[in-house]
Amino acid sequence: MAEDQLGCVFIVDDEKHIRTAIEQLLELQNYQVRSFSSAKELLANIDQGKPDVIISDINMPVMDGHQLMTNIHKIDRDLPIILLTGFGDISMAVNAIRNGAYDFIEKPFNNEHLLDTVKRAVDKRTLTLENRELKKQLQTHTSPGPRILGNSPVIVKMRQTLDNIMDAPADIMINGETGTGKELVARYLHDHSIRKDHNFVALNCGAIPENIIESELFGAESGAFTGADKRRIGKFEYANGGTIFLDEIESTPMSLQIKLLRVLEDRQVVRLGSNNSIQLDIRVIAATKVDLLELCEQGTFRHDLYYRLNLVDVKIPALRERKEDIPLLFLHFARVASTRYRRELIPLSQQNRTILLSNEWPGNVRELRNLAERFVLLGEDAAFEKHQDNSTTLRSNMGLAERVGFFERTLLQDALLSCNGSIKDTMEMLSLPRKTLYDKMKKYDLQRKENE
Repeated sequence: MAEDQLGCVFIVDDEKHIRTAIEQLLELQNYQVRSFSSAKELLANIDQGKPDVIISDINMPVMDGHQLMTNIHKIDRDLPIILLTGFGDISMAVNAIRNGAYDFIEKPFNNEHLLDTVKRAVDKRTLTLENRELKKQLQTHTSPGPRILGNSPVIVKMRQTLDNIMDAPADIMINGETGTGKELVARYLHDHSIRKDHNFVALNCGAIPENIIESELFGAESGAFTGADKRRIGKFEYANGGTIFLDEIESTPMSLQIKLLRVLEDRQVVRLGSNNSIQLDIRVIAATKVDLLELCEQGTFRHDLYYRLNLVDVKIPALRERKEDIPLLFLHFARVASTRYRRELIPLSQQNRTILLSNEWPGNVRELRNLAERFVLLGEDAAFEKHQDNSTTLRSNMGLAERVGFFERTLLQDALLSCNGSIKDTMEMLSLPRKTLYDKMKKYDLQRKENE
């Protein structure tokens, strides 16, 4: 609907002059109007989101207005229907309203009265659709399953796109840099959709050797190739009814891309070594961190497969494009880590918050999550590095030895605090000899009590 249009109205009446008169009246008021000569014709043209209001004559051949209203309400109980009749009486009006009509108008009608009724019906429809959308969003964000956190404009827009395509019968392409959360988006789409009760199958196309990826995807019968000693159910078949997520789709070998295209187009799969097709009811979500169209130009990715997968395109913004979400995400990851590791959640200082916001985050949300886990598990010093000039920066990723050291220091510090500085009790708690405990306290510059 154009921004200046007031709403979409469908008109059905078997008398052409009545249809034409109402159509012209509404179009002059800037409504989008479609008219039909029969109820069956109108039913065949109802689409998702249209119309906002239906104006229907009651006395029509084959299917009258009451029957039409019954059929419409099976599709959408809240769609306003205004009934017209040249033979109206009080009992018919009451009966129509009782059965769900929005209003009842007798012919010949007053133009102003009809326009006022249509306007009120469109307003009601707008409010109904807004309430539906709010209810859907509330259910999505409070129901079990993954959540996409953030209030930045780019992430709000992405969530709206995901909610709009949640149940659409179309394959989806997710584009995003490393660490932006492509699998999270795929799981969000699956777990909040009508497919949530069926399998979600994730496959990294770049992590499977080329010689077995075909059997992984399509399955194989016993004896199909050397080593195939029993039937194998492929990922497509296992995901039937649900969703298959193909990550790093750009890594798919060229030899396999034509077979993958055929499965996507035919919606059926044949196991290796078999002649029988298995019908698929499946949603395919592919993900990439590169420009697939550029790969197509280079000849390493098929154009036809690209266009088949790219029916719906979802772009995940990089973390640097949604910096206002960083404090919220860090707090969320820190809370999760605090629960997982049973450690107290230390508040983030304003100085460290500023450092988070100033970082470019090349590893995106994954890098932020790892930092939050280090912050909770190993302490502030493991996440933020203090320099001699009193400045503070993010500590770069630590190696295993450094992580073990931070973890060991934290355990010793907590044990000494828990035992109120008692060396004997600390030795027993950690099952350490006295000399070993003293050596480690010296190594990590720990005192028996924090104020010593």
